[in-house]
Amino acid sequence: MKILMVLTSHDKLGDTGNKTGFWLEEFAAPYYVFKDAGAEITIASPKGGQPPLDPSSNTPDAQTDATERFKADDAAQAALADTKVLADIQVDGFDAIFYPGGHGPLWDLAEDADSRRLIEGFAAKDLPVGAVCHAPGVFRHTKGADGKPLVDGKRVTGFTNTEEEAVGLTDVVPFLVEEMLKANGGQYEKGEDWGVFVLVDGKLVTGQNPASSEEAAKKLLSLV
Repeated sequence: MKILMVLTSHDKLGDTGNKTGFWLEEFAAPYYVFKDAGAEITIASPKGGQPPLDPSSNTPDAQTDATERFKADDAAQAALADTKVLADIQVDGFDAIFYPGGHGPLWDLAEDADSRRLIEGFAAKDLPVGAVCHAPGVFRHTKGADGKPLVDGKRVTGFTNTEEEAVGLTDVVPFLVEEMLKANGGQYEKGEDWGVFVLVDGKLVTGQNPASSEEAAKKLLSLV
């Protein structure tokens, strides 16, 4: 079983002067769900190499069992520091693709042609595609075989408008995940803010927020 994890290479939080990137829990929890199931994991990003970590996800109150395990795992840290260049990745040979969030993907992966190519390629082969929190933003331009938005008519979730408002970034992000999914025809649903909420529609798995990352990974794994 081979799983591709795709992370952002973007580290600027709009014009705020602050840093962003990927959210540690949203990488670490799925990584260990996959690893503990015996999967071979390949990590890729648009620029390759070490992806930027959102500093807000590295504060003491944002730590979980999975993030603590990661920080003690030299092999996992080495793998993260040496991500493959996304443009060099092909669908063939992989069984599923998973996107951790953080605000970074809204700027680069949502617009990235190689990311779009891979998502559409996995979907065309009826292979599982998963994304959590802000990462469903990667479906902004993806199309299905029918030429319609990939999420059109599908039950989907992602970071809510109210969660974005709570972190004070509604006017900073290039678009709101909830609004984009709705505009693309997605049947958007949500649970309680900051609670675990995951949807599966066919081979598409989406999670609402950081708390949903482990469950989203488990759901993806069940489809492989």
